[in-house]
Parts: sequence; C-alpha cells; structure tokens
Amino acid sequence: MSWSLEIMLKVVVIGIGATVILDMFALLRAKLTGQPMMNWAMVGRWVGHFTMGTPVLRYPAEAAAIPGEKALGWGFHYVIGIGLAATLTQLVGPTWIEQPRLDWAVGFGAVTVILPWFFMQPGLGLGIAARLAPAPWKVRRQSLTTHVVFGVGLYLSAVTLQSVF
Repeated sequence: MSWSLEIMLKVVVIGIGATVILDMFALLRAKLTGQPMMNWAMVGRWVGHFTMGTPVLRYPAEAAAIPGEKALGWGFHYVIGIGLAATLTQLVGPTWIEQPRLDWAVGFGAVTVILPWFFMQPGLGLGIAARLAPAPWKVRRQSLTTHVVFGVGLYLSAVTLQSVF
C-alpha cells in the first residue's frame, strides 16, 4: 500500500500524541500511587547492548553504561509509538485516521502488550511476561493497562488531528 506524505505525517503525529498521552498517564500513576515511572535509561542501555549483540541483560543495572542511554531509551520509546501507529494504520487502512474507532485503537493497544511481555521484559532480565519479577502479575497488569492507555491515546490523537486539520 502506498501512503501519501500527508498520511505519513499524520501517522507520526498520532504516534507521538499517543505516546505523550501514555507518558502523562504514567506520570499521573506515579504521583497517585508512588510507583516509579519506567526507567528509560535502562531501556536505552538494553537497546545499546542489543545492537552490540547482547539481546538479554540479566542484570541491567550492573551492565556497562551506554553513552546517551537515557536519550536512547526515550527516543526508542517514541519511535516504537510511531511504529505502532503505522502498524495500526497498515492493518486497518489509512481511512481509520479520518474515521477513528475507539474499539480498533484500544484493541490494538491491548494486543501490543506482546512487545514488553516477549521482548523488552526478557531483554531486561525479567523473563517472558515478567515471570522472574518479584510480583509478575502486578507487572503484567501494569503493562496491559499501559498498552490499553496507549490505544486510547491513538484514538484521542486521531480525533484531535481530525479537529485540527
């Protein structure tokens, strides 16, 4: 499928918007519950080591630091958000941008929980679906909640884009 520059730009805006909404939710959750926010420096460290051939950091805090790891982690986070917006658009077609549907966006967001469960959490030494975490079901619920919120963010970003353009 060929996308126009306009569709590509809208996908980028939607992906960034959804990720910002996710980050605002994480900040609010941290303020209300005292739960720490995601450590994007550790994600950047994992990404850095991954690109050097080490896909799993059993003890990320003890792994060698990567120059600019915090920026790398945050950048990775936003690139993934844009990539997921592009994936949803590819799956359901660009018309979803003009006619956003909450069920598609939230359902897609929920399904994307496979990314942390099967890639990021194992890569950060937590095992598949955080099975090695001290409270695996808590981590799983938080991941699922976060990804559902990302889906809501996709929808709200698309709706906002509609009203602006």
